[in-house]
Amino acid sequence: MNGQPNPTLLLTGRTLMGLLFLLAGIRKIMYYAGTGGYFAHLGLPAVQILLPLVILIEIGGSAMLITGWNAKYAALLLAAFTVLATAAGHQFWNADAANYGNQFNNFWKNVSIIGGLLYIAAFGPGPLALGRKKSAG
Repeated sequence: MNGQPNPTLLLTGRTLMGLLFLLAGIRKIMYYAGTGGYFAHLGLPAVQILLPLVILIEIGGSAMLITGWNAKYAALLLAAFTVLATAAGHQFWNADAANYGNQFNNFWKNVSIIGGLLYIAAFGPGPLALGRKKSAG
């Protein structure tokens, strides 16, 4: 190791993190009505506006993360989104006994995802990213 992060590992980490959000966004499109119903069941407001916005954030943010283009901003956006989604959808403290374990695990999984996104926001996408200027010399 030369003290520099491995560019391939940075790209792989960004891609894996991005795939999570990309697949979630695609699933929301595929099951649009069901997702809208779930959002309404959670008591989320203005589902007709919120659902397309969520899909845009997930798919757009994941594309930015995977390609590395403005990855720091995408990571911050997705981290904030994940905080809100976790608070809305994984309230293990309110779950019944049958759902407690699932909600508890999903809550803490999302906290870990937020941590990974903050790492990307702090350290950037690495050299294998769109829009990166090559350093001279």
